[in-house]
Amino acid sequence: MTARPATFLPPDYRPPRWLPDGHSQTIYPALLGRRPHVEFRRETWDTPDGDFVDVDWLVAPPAAQKAPPAPEALVETPLVVLFHGLEGGSGSHYARTLMREVEAQGWRGVIPHFRSCSGRMNRAPRFYHSGDSTEVDWMLRRLRANTSGPIFAAGVSLGGNVLLRWLGEREGHAAQVVSAACAISAPLDLRAGGLALSHGFNMVYTRNFLGTLKKKALAKLDQYPGLYDRDRMMAARDLGEFDHVVTAPLHGYHSAFDYYTRASSKPILPAIEVPTLVINARNDPFQPAHVLPGDDDVGQHVRLLQPAHGGHVGFMSGPFPGGMTWMPHTVIDYFRQFLPNPA
Repeated sequence: MTARPATFLPPDYRPPRWLPDGHSQTIYPALLGRRPHVEFRRETWDTPDGDFVDVDWLVAPPAAQKAPPAPEALVETPLVVLFHGLEGGSGSHYARTLMREVEAQGWRGVIPHFRSCSGRMNRAPRFYHSGDSTEVDWMLRRLRANTSGPIFAAGVSLGGNVLLRWLGEREGHAAQVVSAACAISAPLDLRAGGLALSHGFNMVYTRNFLGTLKKKALAKLDQYPGLYDRDRMMAARDLGEFDHVVTAPLHGYHSAFDYYTRASSKPILPAIEVPTLVINARNDPFQPAHVLPGDDDVGQHVRLLQPAHGGHVGFMSGPFPGGMTWMPHTVIDYFRQFLPNPA
């Protein structure tokens, strides 16, 4: 087993003066940050239960191609797999910035979309959720079967929590699939995160999420009338109420409380046996700092990086209008240690 590396020295994160708090550090990058152009090639995979997921492969620009692109081919080039956040996808600001850095390294990248997040409604009577480690297991094993080089897995927000659940549940078996992992702004304690998003200014984020979640939930009822209570779903005022009516029962949980308890990744961090970097800003509006883990809460393979600032998947830097380079540089620098012959 590989112990925690001693050579990784992450750069200090210092927020720009014009983004003074967790909310501005969260909102500005998501809405106004300059997203780099990256090109994707989409594949559709049939799932074992008769549904489908859409998978976006990073396509290198012609000047960087040494051979025709063949993402499924057996090659030695590292592959970075990104699991997106709640209602995110390959168009999200963090996905674009990370994949641009992957491209700059000459590596390969892929973003599997969780069900209903690629712009098309999925077919099965289900969506996706924070503890969907079985789905991640299937996706990663399919990629492993078609990749000879190292696979590095990253997860952002909800995707980070799911990735950490998978790593902890699979323990040493996960090392047969991925060489290293990184979770960025993962809601490690889902109950605390749900409570944080249920009051005050944080309701701005909640209303934004509920807008798209309820629209999808209505479309799912068109597919499966009576799947859940329409009126109660539409009346949900926060994510906890929505999860209690929709997410929990659709995915095998008794209630939102049961879902948050069983799907949270914080309790399972000590079981992880793959080198893993966990990045959480201590002013993240989605996850109170007092519930973040300390070194005593994780095993020897997990490294915690908890800058005082950064917001939720923000980490903007530089003079106005700023850039979104700190996170992708930090993630790639961490992964680079685990190449067969790191530079």
